[in-house]
Amino acid sequence: MIQGTSSDVGKSLLVAGLCRAYTRRGIAVRPFKAQNMSNNAAVSVDSDLPPGPDGEIRRGEIGRAQALQARACKLPPSIHMNPVLLKPQAYVGSQVVLRGRALGNWPARHYHELKPTLMPAVLDSLRRTAAEADLVIVEGAGSGTEVYLRHCDITNMKLAELADLPVVVLTDNDRGGAIAAVVGTHALHTEDERARIVGYIVNKFRGDFSLYEPACRVISEQTGWPLLGVVRWFDAAGRLPAEDALALEKPAVGEGRGLTVVVPQLSRVANFDDLDPLAAEPGVAVRWIRPGEPIPADADVVLLPGSKTTRADLEVLRREGWDIDIRAHVRRGGRVVGLCAGFQMLGRVVRDPLGIEGDPGETAGLGLLDVDTTIGDDKRLIDIDRIDRVSGERVTGYEMHMGRTQGPGLERPWLRLVDGDGRETPEGAVSADGRVMGAYVHGLFAADGFRRHWLAQLGAQISALDFEAQVEATLEALADHVEANLDLDALLALAR
Repeated sequence: MIQGTSSDVGKSLLVAGLCRAYTRRGIAVRPFKAQNMSNNAAVSVDSDLPPGPDGEIRRGEIGRAQALQARACKLPPSIHMNPVLLKPQAYVGSQVVLRGRALGNWPARHYHELKPTLMPAVLDSLRRTAAEADLVIVEGAGSGTEVYLRHCDITNMKLAELADLPVVVLTDNDRGGAIAAVVGTHALHTEDERARIVGYIVNKFRGDFSLYEPACRVISEQTGWPLLGVVRWFDAAGRLPAEDALALEKPAVGEGRGLTVVVPQLSRVANFDDLDPLAAEPGVAVRWIRPGEPIPADADVVLLPGSKTTRADLEVLRREGWDIDIRAHVRRGGRVVGLCAGFQMLGRVVRDPLGIEGDPGETAGLGLLDVDTTIGDDKRLIDIDRIDRVSGERVTGYEMHMGRTQGPGLERPWLRLVDGDGRETPEGAVSADGRVMGAYVHGLFAADGFRRHWLAQLGAQISALDFEAQVEATLEALADHVEANLDLDALLALAR
């Protein structure tokens, strides 16, 4: 188990690198994280999920980080790699997803009471994962020393104890305070917990290690734990999907200056890795607009991303004045794109009669598409790999939403998706002037041909970027980086 001294110390990235490095050695590796809190999710397919009402294969959802780690192992994602997923929502705490299926919304206090009842499912999923592997690399959550949560822990030391896992502590040198973080971790653990820790790793290191080596001696003297390695800063980390919205504190932008895509930073933004392929384009600049900033008048495209709370984030758009900016952008001839919840926001109204995302009620949309959305309690989870008849290009991705959209605007679909049997399914909507469009498909721009077709329509510079190949190359580079910075044989020898 890799436990952190805090959130965002690089646990997810290091586990992904270790997964690819050990997989390259011919070891059957699996990632595991008992509980993840993130609105960045991925679709999985598992044979032990019950079939749908028409006998179709049912999909589940797990954290984006575990899906990337599964990819690092050259495997499809499984619900058992992340049995508990918390998706934060405004007002009502988090939606709790257990082994791929939503249990409902739980306020934080009530969820802490629920957590101990989830431990049997967590242990069962870990057992199933381990049964398929030579090596399981378990990622902890946040800090492993949140002692006030010890009574309801299902993802750090309690799990390590019940599953008899050796623990490696990971600290982040880039933010400073690594000595206090590791020594403080030692001080807050019980004697039994300290004995379970087999060493520590310093992550995100920059500079001359000879100057920092005395700090590591202090840590080892104070804790009795050996230094297992120092992992230097990995420059290409931004080319991989981020785990959660913490990454937006330092949002990446594309290097290009040809086409400018601006993205309002919503309060419960979800699946924002939809923007990664656009940011990777040399002729595109992606800029996140933070609260308090106006949408710039020189933007070419305003893109509304996914959100876990559509109605609440519509209120955010109005509070920030972004709704006025977007309408002015359309009047100037600009383009607007909505993905999933962003698509719902472009319509006339979003209704939530059951109170799925907050208090029951309805909220007026931006009125840029002639559609209405009603949020229900049945989540649509599907993989997509089809040909779009409009562009003539292959479209890959997934849908993950609880809303159902209807209205005259759907008669002008953005996409016409054709399956292998020639059956066509219209998807999304486009305004009469063709400048406003939206769809439910996540990952739409990762399909190189479709992305190039869309950019060409906007007059943008077209590149030869192979986005999926770039992700693979980055995972390989990450594995090389981990190999160069850690003694993987010694680390493997600590497993049991």
